[in-house]
Amino acid sequence: MTTLYAKDLSLKDVHRVLGFQRGYNSSFTPLLSLESLTDFEQQELEQIREDFDNYLIDGEVSEGQVKLLAIAPLLRLAGFYRSPLKISLEENISRITIDDEDTSITGRLDILAVNKQRQITANTSSFWVLVIESKNSQVNALAGLAQLLTYTYNNLEHQESIWGLATNGMHYQFVYIQSENPPTYQLLPFLNLMEAESSMQVLRVLKAIRQL
Repeated sequence: MTTLYAKDLSLKDVHRVLGFQRGYNSSFTPLLSLESLTDFEQQELEQIREDFDNYLIDGEVSEGQVKLLAIAPLLRLAGFYRSPLKISLEENISRITIDDEDTSITGRLDILAVNKQRQITANTSSFWVLVIESKNSQVNALAGLAQLLTYTYNNLEHQESIWGLATNGMHYQFVYIQSENPPTYQLLPFLNLMEAESSMQVLRVLKAIRQL
């Protein structure tokens, strides 16, 4: 049996091998209830933006720095570190077996947020809330989309939908992934941390996903 690694798969591979079909949604509001930000949240968001920009000015921001400077503080501000949610880092996915092609797919996701109090079945892990795939600042955020979809594939057997986020720290591509037959994903509007209004939308979306 041939073993493939998720990081080496193209989006075309994911569509062909795993059967994902793509769609687009021009608005977050049919899927999420977005709330206004408090003054404190806006001030904290501005500081995150300034901190990231200080590194961006110097050149490439590494993937590790993207996680530390942008993703981690955004998740904290959105409430992802509070119970019942738990964050896992660099976690191996369950091996995906494609019998028709005598192929298996493996990989390690960057960041996973699960709801520990919401069991999807008695014999499986907790409910997946958000999967994040990060890249360095000079890589297109969409380059992480194929990995993101691959990582959610097995869990779609146990829950109706999973939110995903592909980001390079500056650009944020949210993805709504559904366990239809075949599985589908919707690309939501592209957001930019370095633009004030767009960055507020990033935080609003994260807060709304956290509250699901």
